[in-house]
Amino acid sequence: MNIFVTGATGYVGSAVVAELIGAGHQVTGLARSESAAASLEAAGALVHRGSLDDRDSLRAGAAASDGVIHTAFTNISATSDFAASCAADRAAIAALGEALAAGAPGRPLVVTSGTGALGPGETATEDAAFDPANPVAALRGPSEDVALAFAPRGVRASVLRLPPSVHSLGDKRGFIPDLIAIARSTGVAAYAGEGSNRWAAVHRSDAARLFRLATEGAPAGSRLHAVGEEGVPFREIAEVIGRHLDVPVKGLTASEAQEHFGWLAAFAALDVPASSSRTRQLLGWQPAGPGLLADLEAGHYFEG
Repeated sequence: MNIFVTGATGYVGSAVVAELIGAGHQVTGLARSESAAASLEAAGALVHRGSLDDRDSLRAGAAASDGVIHTAFTNISATSDFAASCAADRAAIAALGEALAAGAPGRPLVVTSGTGALGPGETATEDAAFDPANPVAALRGPSEDVALAFAPRGVRASVLRLPPSVHSLGDKRGFIPDLIAIARSTGVAAYAGEGSNRWAAVHRSDAARLFRLATEGAPAGSRLHAVGEEGVPFREIAEVIGRHLDVPVKGLTASEAQEHFGWLAAFAALDVPASSSRTRQLLGWQPAGPGLLADLEAGHYFEG
């Protein structure tokens, strides 16, 4: 298949491109800059010029493809406008879906979502709905609805939810690098309360493989969980960070955690374990990469 990939030069998207090409697929990547185009060509992919804000470009890329994987999303940070990013994401998905719906039936549309805004505490399955009390969920959840609305229109639409940590060598702008940077600057590797809250996690190579499997065979209307580990206690993450940076590890009150973590405080307190049992059964996906703590212990996160 010729797969059109948005976010094709990003942290997750670049791994998806490599996985697809390695499996014999042709890839056309969305590129908004010369450097992105050069990176795609070096990876063996074709280049489609455009951006998420260029809806005509998105429609053209999707229309010329045998299917679409949408991984692009504006990074979450202290300065980003999350509501605007979510609105742009919905508009991009709508443009991609409309182009696929207008062509041959059965073409896949795989859209990236996340497990972090699902209901807290209990291990979330693929059927889990977004937590209505979570302001992030209210903004992020509708992207899933936009994507899956194309399933009755002949598009093999599915949603692939990534956990809070997608880890591997090369992770420079995810939550784990942010936590390490905070520990370096404050001299403390911290966690909120007792640190028993849990983050689901997956190795980037395993996530990339699931994107490929979803493109090749996920049924229309599927919700998939790219979860390699159901829940890693946050305190254990902090302990590995503290050991590698040789700084103390400390539990913080809610107010202390807010001051310590800043904009990341809400994410550091998340207790969002998630299961991928149904995804594994449906697509035969078996994670094989190292776990989050093992990846941290390898040391590459602390280099440079």
